[in-house]
Amino acid sequence: MTDQPLAERTTPTAPELFTWEFATDPYPAYAWLREHAPVHRTRLPSGVEAWLVTRYADAKQALADQRLSKNPAHHDEPAHAKGKTGIPGERKAELMTHLLNIDPPDHTRLRRLVSKAFTPRRVAEFAPRVQELTDQLIDRFAAQGSADLIHEFAFPLPIYAICDLLGVPREDQDDFRDWAGMMIRHGGGPRGGVARSVKKMRGYLLELIHRKRESLPADPVPGEDLISGLIRASDHGEHLTENEAAAMAFILLFAGFETTVNLVGNGLFALMTHPDQRARLQDSLAAGETGLLETGVEELLRYDGPVELATWRFATQPLTVGGQDIAAGDPVLVVLAAADRDPARFADPDTLDLSRRDNQHLGYGHGIHYCLGAPLARLEGQTALATLLTRLPDLRLAADSADLRWRGGLIMRGLRTLPVEFTPTS
Repeated sequence: MTDQPLAERTTPTAPELFTWEFATDPYPAYAWLREHAPVHRTRLPSGVEAWLVTRYADAKQALADQRLSKNPAHHDEPAHAKGKTGIPGERKAELMTHLLNIDPPDHTRLRRLVSKAFTPRRVAEFAPRVQELTDQLIDRFAAQGSADLIHEFAFPLPIYAICDLLGVPREDQDDFRDWAGMMIRHGGGPRGGVARSVKKMRGYLLELIHRKRESLPADPVPGEDLISGLIRASDHGEHLTENEAAAMAFILLFAGFETTVNLVGNGLFALMTHPDQRARLQDSLAAGETGLLETGVEELLRYDGPVELATWRFATQPLTVGGQDIAAGDPVLVVLAAADRDPARFADPDTLDLSRRDNQHLGYGHGIHYCLGAPLARLEGQTALATLLTRLPDLRLAADSADLRWRGGLIMRGLRTLPVEFTPTS
């Protein structure tokens, strides 16, 4: 019982969200929300109002709750919010019918078609190509003694990898790199530049689907690319429309590149600012072990993962999450970065521990929308980190960590640049 006069008691004030200062280190604000307002309604920078879910148990429930639809048609949006949810440009480019925007049964059908490309066996077959790409990119800057690991390494690696998987010809992949670069550079700012890139990407994908359909062999060949597989499924009665095929290729590219850029970039930054953990990993790699690398990538996903907020969900009916009533039509954003540092679920959640075993993080989501490309992302993350730390063992930051800037945006969390120095190698 407090003896403080009632008039002098004050309600704690929520921290300011989505500022540049917040982007640098959002975790103290998320800790406040978990404690004081675990399901918190806020106005986003776009003007849209949404609920933020920050506790692990509530987040896991919300991610699997089928009353929270992925279809933006369920958004009870006011006029000023129209078109401000989802991926910039996808609405105008007619690329809405992809896995992040649909519910069962369409989601079940499309996911089944695409899942064949991400089986453990298929990803294992792709491992030599990921290693080849990793070494080629490091070769380009190894003799310089310095590099920006975002633009020279973390960014191109997943672009070229996902293009190979989709079946984009090598001579066209630099175009994809340019379009994807526009998405990253402008993801937190005006949506016009992103929309133009998305429109160009859609036009190219439709043309590529036409070209592949005309030259598709009668029977599948081993290691057939994903777009050819989608065409084959469509031509054999799976009812995949041309727009669905283009939207599917688009979302695999979009979801498959920036997440890996941030996994590699955030992971390297965390390792360089935690020298004891980095030394443990390098010693383990030098001994030919892989166990710490595998648990380490999962811990880096939990500690400062590439996806800060899960993609949009919309209440199809009134429901309650974490004791908070949510009205039908309201947008709900699950804050993965907050849930994965919830002390009610993780011991010492603000400590980076590469050997953490009890690590059921939500970095890849949960439920039917669990990340389809998780096996490929793990492969790329493990290959990138292990190869860099082995080939450039004295890798170090070339700037004060406080001076690095994080990209503004709602869903993703990643550095703009990551300047490093190291002993040049031939």
